[in-house]
Amino acid sequence: MKILKFPLARITIWFVLGVLAAFYFEPIPLLSLILCGVSILLFGTAFYFSGKDFIQKSYFGYVTYFVFFCIGITTHAIHNERLSKYHYGHKLDGHTHSVEVVLLEKLRSNPYNHRYIAKVTAIDSAIAEGKIVLQVKKENLPQDFPVGTRLLITGTIYEPQAPGNPHQFDYKKYLAFKSVYGQMYADVSTIQISPKKEKNIWYYAADFRNTIIKNLKDSGFRNEELNVAVALILGQQQDISPELMKDYQFAGAVHILSVSGLHVGCLMLFIGFLLSPLPKSKTGNILRLAILLSFLWVFALIANFSPSVTRSVVMFSFVAVGKYARRKTNIYHTLLVSVFMILLFEPSFIFDVGFQLSYSALFFIVWLQPLFSSLWQPKNKIGKYFWDILTVSLAAQMGTFPLSLYYFHQFPGLFFITNLLILPLLGIIMALGVFVMLWASFSSVPSFLVKCLEWSLYILNKIISKVASFESFVFQDIPFNWQMLVTCYLLLFTAVFWLKKPNFKKLAFALASIILFQLAYLGNRYFTKNHEELIVFNAKRNTIIARKKGEQLTVFSHQELSEQTINFILKPYLVGSFSRIASTEKIGNLMYFNQNKILVIDSLGVFPKSQRPDIIILSQSPKINLERTIQDAKPKMVVADASNYRTDVERWKITCLKEKIPFHSTVEKGFYSLSK
Repeated sequence: MKILKFPLARITIWFVLGVLAAFYFEPIPLLSLILCGVSILLFGTAFYFSGKDFIQKSYFGYVTYFVFFCIGITTHAIHNERLSKYHYGHKLDGHTHSVEVVLLEKLRSNPYNHRYIAKVTAIDSAIAEGKIVLQVKKENLPQDFPVGTRLLITGTIYEPQAPGNPHQFDYKKYLAFKSVYGQMYADVSTIQISPKKEKNIWYYAADFRNTIIKNLKDSGFRNEELNVAVALILGQQQDISPELMKDYQFAGAVHILSVSGLHVGCLMLFIGFLLSPLPKSKTGNILRLAILLSFLWVFALIANFSPSVTRSVVMFSFVAVGKYARRKTNIYHTLLVSVFMILLFEPSFIFDVGFQLSYSALFFIVWLQPLFSSLWQPKNKIGKYFWDILTVSLAAQMGTFPLSLYYFHQFPGLFFITNLLILPLLGIIMALGVFVMLWASFSSVPSFLVKCLEWSLYILNKIISKVASFESFVFQDIPFNWQMLVTCYLLLFTAVFWLKKPNFKKLAFALASIILFQLAYLGNRYFTKNHEELIVFNAKRNTIIARKKGEQLTVFSHQELSEQTINFILKPYLVGSFSRIASTEKIGNLMYFNQNKILVIDSLGVFPKSQRPDIIILSQSPKINLERTIQDAKPKMVVADASNYRTDVERWKITCLKEKIPFHSTVEKGFYSLSK
């Protein structure tokens, strides 16, 4: 593969490996700096001994890679806020404190709370730092707080909880990837609002966005279309309804709501068109470049420097420099430089799903689209236009297909129809939208412009909703783990290598990758069929126990399983464990698993004294004397699920500690499982 022959490609790969190593091993900054210093000394030594012919010296290349590996480690260590002595994480003691914060970003609200990313500045008047998720009750709060607001909150910072059930979305890890390690809940009565705001670039960017939105509302823009316009142009998805977001997901068009290369490319073309009257001289080109770069980076600021926006703006900035400097740019070099520069300043972006998806899509478009395009050459411009849309869409979907299955376990089968229908309209919407947003930044927009944009977005939403209505073409709940992810990408790469330049060696690699993918799939199926497990799920106000035998899951519950329980508790486990629900039954008092006798004591508090269970499961807050029960039964383990009152669980925990019996609360520790 030619791209791997670029020195920059190998340097970037080793830099990324360094970032990953630092994330998982978390070396202290001092050790990272020492390691980086040693590597630079080795680099200087290797350079000295290589002389003028250092390119031919293999050891110089190895030392260079080691230097960038160390730079990756150091970069992540420097950006790891938890390593600072002032980080609030050192003060997470579960007690109430007086916490001073500044609001940085507004998140999507839920039915009960306004949600923000906030920067901690002080705890009990002592200097502190770090980011938290702040949730403020909507009750008695007429409107949400603007970005930049300073708040003094009396409350507790909690560490985000790990998922309570197997294979659920790990919100704690998701926040950690964004350098957020705590969250806080507050209501109006515990908050003091400072009259002074922190007026940094985030404040002015949010104020600029709010001005645009206010002027558009004053111009009569309908809410649903306005929310989509704000997402498309300004990168703010917080106010899009869950139903509309679901339609975009099912139609395979959710990517257009995340400002990315498509949007930035349209913006660059539009600004370039506005600057076309400038003279085509050296001075004119410099002026064009300066104005264009200014617009791109102001746009990135307004869109809150999200990973996809940052990636796109960095990449198109290099494209713009090459264009106006009249230098031929290599798109692969541009991609690599943008990856390196972004991760150098924000290494946590490597873990962002949007960042991974956008780079995968862009790389496959650059790599595969010319191959697909060469398969057929339409004779007219209209046919070529739609053929290019189809080939670009196919290349992008091939690049993101494994990641989409791994993260979301679903695939929209009608994505190509969606793109054929909406991409021509999207170009018009983007051009008109940028113009309307620029106008709205100064004053109200004329009614005819508002109606043009509003109706364009209305048609877009209707197309999306219609395509999404064919739910049978949306393949959901597809089991896909990391082994299948790796082998699927290996299969894609080897297959494309063989298609581009067929020979026996490449065919052998492609066939071998097919076998590896099959082994990954069959290996998981074999493990599933030979694996038995008993799980006590963490389900509020309910007791759910499941026994998995091979691919079949028998679910025991006191209550009928609701759709919410199935979707949020059982379905992630079913997908992650390659299994399905075979039957549902009422919970009995006695169960057996792997030579363990399990006694379930529910609200009736029935305990047959003749039984000698190995495990006792307490559910629905039974009125029992646990100390006496333990002395009679002598169990090896006591488990309390989430259907019990918290006060009862705390009392039982103390009793088990006194009796020296292991105690597991699913509310505190998550699900409990036994495997065979």
